[in-house]
Amino acid sequence: MARYGMALDYKNCINCKACEVACKEENGVLLGADKHRIWVGVKEIEGEFPLLSIASNTFMPSQCQHCEHAPCQEVCPTHATHYDENGVVRVDPDKCILCSYCMNACPYDARYVDDRTMTVDKCNFCSDTRLARGETTTACQATCPTKVRIFGDLDDPNSEISQVLRDREHFSLKPHLGTKPKLFYLI
Repeated sequence: MARYGMALDYKNCINCKACEVACKEENGVLLGADKHRIWVGVKEIEGEFPLLSIASNTFMPSQCQHCEHAPCQEVCPTHATHYDENGVVRVDPDKCILCSYCMNACPYDARYVDDRTMTVDKCNFCSDTRLARGETTTACQATCPTKVRIFGDLDDPNSEISQVLRDREHFSLKPHLGTKPKLFYLI
């Protein structure tokens, strides 16, 4: 059993969308579906032409934060949203009644309605596909040309993610909420 997490070296992101395409292909999500599973947010360039601050333009890859205290899991009336044996927040489509409580409870806006199954879905760290086949990385990490994403077992002190989190400063989104996300942004 592992406790999976992901570190994002977001300053390396060039917004090429390779991660989004790989994720959607891996999970059968239509290309072009905005904010489905993973996405890259854009912080626009500050200033007015010709005095633009190009350094202010950054990209913020995001997805389900796989919180240790997930508000989406707490509000699900059918227990469709649950933690698997590796601490990954998952959705059981057979139990989902599309009430959208989880969508409203998620402070990271990581949930969406899957039009194929008419259930709410989200990133699951490729648990149904790559991890189930014994692979040790996610589709988004495997395809990123600038090595933004580092996926692994947070409980293994020798894993790449554990080493990176020991050696580099990092932050999580919205720490004041107490959700304890397992996505870490490297500084």
